[in-house]
Amino acid sequence: MAELLNETEVGKALGVLTAWRLDDGALVREVELESFSQAIQVVNRVAEIAENDNHHPDIDIRWRTLTFRCTTHSANGLTQCDVSLAQEIDGVIEAMGGAG
Repeated sequence: MAELLNETEVGKALGVLTAWRLDDGALVREVELESFSQAIQVVNRVAEIAENDNHHPDIDIRWRTLTFRCTTHSANGLTQCDVSLAQEIDGVIEAMGGAG
């Protein structure tokens, strides 16, 4: 099982993941894309990464607004897997021209 991050490690992660916030023990990011189809393209790319990493975010889709929630359910909190996945999600969003 992945090891939980301590408060200092979570703080450092949030210092790097500037578009993310801590919400009820999870890293959360909301982003608005140009269109619904672009939002789905981001979801599809994140799904490929998540399958490859065997670590999956919760994703909420509201038209062209996506909310990503990263937490390690089996560890009951944040782990390095969540930080890494959040960084990969940021890369996808940046590549697709998303903001927010």
